[in-house]
Amino acid sequence: MAKVAFIGLGVMGYPMAGHLKTRGGHELTVYNRTAAKAEKWAAEFGGTAAPTPMEAAESAEFVFVCVGNDDDLREVTLGDDGCFQGMKPGTIVIDNTTASAEIARELAEEAGRRGCAFLDAPVSGGQAGAENGALTVMVGGDADVFAKARPVIDSYAKMVGHMGAAGAGQLTKMVNQICIAGLVQGLSEAIHFAKKADLDVEKVIGVISKGAAQSWQMENRWETMRDGSFDFGFAVDWMRKDLDICLTEANRNGAQLPVTALVDQFYADVQAMGGRRWDTSSLIARLDRK
Repeated sequence: MAKVAFIGLGVMGYPMAGHLKTRGGHELTVYNRTAAKAEKWAAEFGGTAAPTPMEAAESAEFVFVCVGNDDDLREVTLGDDGCFQGMKPGTIVIDNTTASAEIARELAEEAGRRGCAFLDAPVSGGQAGAENGALTVMVGGDADVFAKARPVIDSYAKMVGHMGAAGAGQLTKMVNQICIAGLVQGLSEAIHFAKKADLDVEKVIGVISKGAAQSWQMENRWETMRDGSFDFGFAVDWMRKDLDICLTEANRNGAQLPVTALVDQFYADVQAMGGRRWDTSSLIARLDRK
């Protein structure tokens, strides 16, 4: 059992922190910008709520962070009441935010100056994966630090991989999002085409999902996509944030991402349709409206 702080109790962080307590058996102190949510978590799981990230991290061996973007991450780590201000030497920070590789390297360097360590550890699997403790975690940072943190991360994960030095976890998450963008657009076009061709979509998916076209998106999203139900999973607003990170990094490293850039604009169309909080599978909605 370790002393753990968890900062950020959104749709992902709330259940992840819960698994650290119930499955991992760790002693948790939590912080959330909306204090009532931290109090609710503490009452539900038997942990402690702290008023600031700094106070949450004061006695922690491991500090987990799961917030929205680079700016949020800087605030809860480097801000006046940030967790870096309260950590003792030897503390390991595991950041589950999907953020830029640039800030991951910045925070790893700053943690090192303070005698601490930092791992960028973005996750994939969505809200369902967080709730089921079955996330995929892509980790960047020192290998020895990763080895120490791995047993704690395992509390909410089904797959944990060490991808390389600081920033490599975030870069791997970018690869993940690039793959998903193309897959969802392809699946949207396929289901849209099947409906226009007066095919039985269920029969079509039943056949092609056993061949080379199979994907997690197909297995788990075809039915709700067919029915126009997009009220679960990873929101379009967050996907656009992630794709912006991908495109910015590609502009820096020279990678060519024409399909990703196009799908990003398709998601902008979905936002304009009122689908900011729809699931990412809502790409089909912009096709079916015509």
